[in-house]
Amino acid sequence: MSPTAATAALDLIEHDDLAAARRVVGQESRALARLAEALTGRFVDATELLASTQGRIVLSGMGKSGHIANKIAATFASTGAPALFVHPAEASHGDLGMITGADTLLMLSNSGETPELADLVTYATRFSIPLVAVVGRAPSTLADAATVALVLPDEPEAGTLGLAPTTSTIMMLALGDALAVALLERKGLTDEDFKLYHPGGKLGRRLVRVADIMHAGEDLPLVSADALMAEALIVMTAKRLGCVGATDAQGALAGIVTDGDLRRHMEGGLLQRPVSDIMTRDPVTVHAGALGAEAVHLMNERQITSLFVTEARRPVGVVHIHDCLRAGLA
Repeated sequence: MSPTAATAALDLIEHDDLAAARRVVGQESRALARLAEALTGRFVDATELLASTQGRIVLSGMGKSGHIANKIAATFASTGAPALFVHPAEASHGDLGMITGADTLLMLSNSGETPELADLVTYATRFSIPLVAVVGRAPSTLADAATVALVLPDEPEAGTLGLAPTTSTIMMLALGDALAVALLERKGLTDEDFKLYHPGGKLGRRLVRVADIMHAGEDLPLVSADALMAEALIVMTAKRLGCVGATDAQGALAGIVTDGDLRRHMEGGLLQRPVSDIMTRDPVTVHAGALGAEAVHLMNERQITSLFVTEARRPVGVVHIHDCLRAGLA
């Protein structure tokens, strides 16, 4: 094959690949739009059932539906709704013991006729365990057995064969996310609650508060604004944060003296001058409840290396850029 013919063949393959990708994404996008339009009061009923669960939400599904169910269980757990995934085959060999009368089952099956789910359905019926079914067809065995059945819109699977679970699983995933967010918002979950479930990784670092990393108590470098610089220098050296805060008669933060201030006032007699002559007045501060990322932004913006943390103008801590680095924030 000549170089020109080879290039033309590669261009044709690339064009076909992109066309297939765009067709699939477009088809799945349309399916999600139909899913949003098809949501009814049954979704509210399902949310109510899951929200009233005293135990855990137990998810199950077979094959690709099982993979989606596993992910939904992880999403529920990470947003404050205790959940776990039980494989239907393992359930038939002892894992049914994981499920209690206080739990609620959430089962996924596009056909609604998945035979591996039969023992779970029987168990739920026998012990009056609430069952939410996400199915692609109704009536079906699973939909008929469910306390609440959420039926997906009738949309073809993506691809020329239209056989591999694609459109159906993306709708299941979206519906699971919708349920998780509805439960989250019902509970009024805060970012502090979210941090509790996500202490590690980038997300955990993003949620670190200034109060989590600041120096406080005995580590706080403070002197009176009326004190001499000799005293301020001793405190700065002892606390090793490169700064000292100056307070007024009411205990409010009046100013700050940094290493940079010392270099700018190295003329004779510095140590005998009052701190109020040297300090930077009304320094930029941050509150303890602010995100650590906000403190990093302020320090970068002002080209400084430390921030005093105040409450009602009173100093309660100091956060240094090195603290932020150690916390993975900068």
